[in-house]
Amino acid sequence: MPTAIAVTSADLVLPPTDHQTPTAALLHSPDAQPLDAALADMTVLLEQHGYVIALYPATIPVAHERRLHTVRSVLESDRIAYLKLDLPPLGVAVLVRQLRQLSICDFSAGVVASAARLLSHYIYAGALLNSVTRLDRVPVSLKSHAKSWVPGSQFAVLANPNPQLVKIGAGELTGPQFGTQLLVGKGQLQSEWVSSTLAPAWQVQGLQETALPSDSPRWWGTSRLIEFAAYLPDISVLYQLVSSVRREVCTWCGIELIGDRCGFCSAPLAHAENQTHTTGVLNQGAPMHQGS
Repeated sequence: MPTAIAVTSADLVLPPTDHQTPTAALLHSPDAQPLDAALADMTVLLEQHGYVIALYPATIPVAHERRLHTVRSVLESDRIAYLKLDLPPLGVAVLVRQLRQLSICDFSAGVVASAARLLSHYIYAGALLNSVTRLDRVPVSLKSHAKSWVPGSQFAVLANPNPQLVKIGAGELTGPQFGTQLLVGKGQLQSEWVSSTLAPAWQVQGLQETALPSDSPRWWGTSRLIEFAAYLPDISVLYQLVSSVRREVCTWCGIELIGDRCGFCSAPLAHAENQTHTTGVLNQGAPMHQGS
């Protein structure tokens, strides 16, 4: 059985890209499930899959995050990986689907878990906002704050991989230099800018719409938004990216990893000189990042 991929919210589970892509397990919040049931569910996942990799946004409620760690502590399991992500919600959902794709490949659980940090560098996650006055996840200048009070102002914000903010009509967001598809989740903002301007500028190979994750308005500081994420859709490209990085063994827990940090115990790679940087994996030679 493939390594189990888990999430903390059902809207982080995007439709599969093909009939082989497995779904993700849902790890409920404390107010939705008692601890005994959470322990039983995790036990079943471990028995069926061997390892569990759970991804969740950094904005998750403290009680929910505490529940995750309580489950792992009570079970005393070293086969559960928790990956806390600073990506916007739609970016998290994209990364979750990519790990779901990789979970059925011939990669160990440790490689799949540590691949999350690698693949996040290739997700261009942002949003079109009508205001940035309550945006605290991306650096915003006082000048931008002042402009956001002007009626009709709209802002394009990129949160990952490199933060960027421009006023619509006064600049462009720096896009990926490799082939991507664009996923779009519409909130209460009415605009065609993402499809008519951003998509052509980024030369995306396709655009799909999806429901906006429930946590997106809180993440971006407004419900009047359109969230987007450009990503690598092809499993063969994802596979090549991950397999092109040298594999190491974690000196702390003994699990296999790529990059500079173990996905299961978070221990850093002991010998930094062993890290390998790969170029030319993508069509236009985008560099391989080993950490963040």
